[in-house]
Amino acid sequence: MKKLYIETLGCQMNKSDSERIAGILSHFDYVETDVEKEADLLIINTCSIRQLSADKAYSKLGVWGKWKKSRPELKIAICGCVAQQDKEKVRVRAPYVDLVFGTHNIYQLPELIKKIEENEKVCAITNNPVVCNQNDFKILRKQDSVNAWIPIIEGCNNFCTYCVVPFTRGRERSRHPEEIIQEAKNIIKEGFKEITLLGQNVDSYGKDLKDKNITLANLLRDLNKLDGEFRIRFVTSYPSDITDDLINAVDECDKVCKYFHIPMQSGNSHILAEMNRHYSKEQYYEIAAKIRKRFPDVAITSDFIAGFPGETEQEFQDTLDAIDELELDYSNTAAYSPRVFTKAGKMIDKFIPEDIKYERLERLNEKNREVCLKSNKKFVGKVLNVLVEGKTEKDGVIVLNSRAGNNKIVHFVDDTKNIGDFVNVKITKAQTWCLYGESV
Repeated sequence: MKKLYIETLGCQMNKSDSERIAGILSHFDYVETDVEKEADLLIINTCSIRQLSADKAYSKLGVWGKWKKSRPELKIAICGCVAQQDKEKVRVRAPYVDLVFGTHNIYQLPELIKKIEENEKVCAITNNPVVCNQNDFKILRKQDSVNAWIPIIEGCNNFCTYCVVPFTRGRERSRHPEEIIQEAKNIIKEGFKEITLLGQNVDSYGKDLKDKNITLANLLRDLNKLDGEFRIRFVTSYPSDITDDLINAVDECDKVCKYFHIPMQSGNSHILAEMNRHYSKEQYYEIAAKIRKRFPDVAITSDFIAGFPGETEQEFQDTLDAIDELELDYSNTAAYSPRVFTKAGKMIDKFIPEDIKYERLERLNEKNREVCLKSNKKFVGKVLNVLVEGKTEKDGVIVLNSRAGNNKIVHFVDDTKNIGDFVNVKITKAQTWCLYGESV
């Protein structure tokens, strides 16, 4: 048996890809290891959303390249968005790499692995995805987890001016519902308790298929009918693609979490237009209000960028105000990072100085901490149904780490419960990033 180590950077889609890569390679007698130096094949699955992630990938390759000097038989591969974006540049920068394969080439791995095992250097980057039934390949999910991911749509058609995803993941491509439902059945049979449906724009699901009855709303309804005790999430939503039918489906389906991750990116309509986001500040407010009216204990989380090219201080202040006014429960935050191929990356004359950009990010993070604590305090005294995801020991006491349907992290003590159990917990204390409670 040969040992495989995969380091995954970036989003849940990348993590799901890594599970598929490990499954494919298991047919070639590769077994995953958590110890890098034991591996016969090292793979880094990369993210190019921000330059920091790309730099981290090349830094890791540099370390592995040094190992290869003393172990020439060691195989090194890079995949994911940096590989798709940089193509042959990877081999110039890291000539010791044996295999470069893009986001569209995962299902070519059987032939690619054979080539590198015969000491051939391979760069497999295409702009057209290799199409297959993904259920034909084994998926090696982490068996110590209660959560499983299912990609239902990949790629993006929106071309936000700051984002490289359309160039690295391609245009939107939906999987057929029969294939998704079969994968979900397999997941439930394996004992997983939570299924997360993935997509760069998950609620665009089905738009590229001929059958117009194939929508995220109808997929949720079909999955909700499956037997078993489990729950369903979906991420990430694009604001203007959230339909009334989708909201109705979330309401109808008892297994679907009352949780929406809806990136806003800026609280100013002018900046949203500069970003090529297809909604205004006012439209986002309408969508959020509609969701909160329907689901009293819903959590709405978001993403924001500080220091987008040309952003004025007042426009940034509009973002801080929006986070307050929308009563967002949590937001992912980042300073603007210029990306290759994107329109914003060419707005050099509008770039915000680094010190101002990161000072704004600091204020954005402070606002995020403030609203998170405010949101969590609303749940003190309430009972939330949670899924136990893990255990930790604190001061000699075993604490159960769990997550509510609305994505709130909840810690409680109960030695009668186990990982994978659904438990009703009364919230007794709120902190910035989590809640504490007792089972009832």
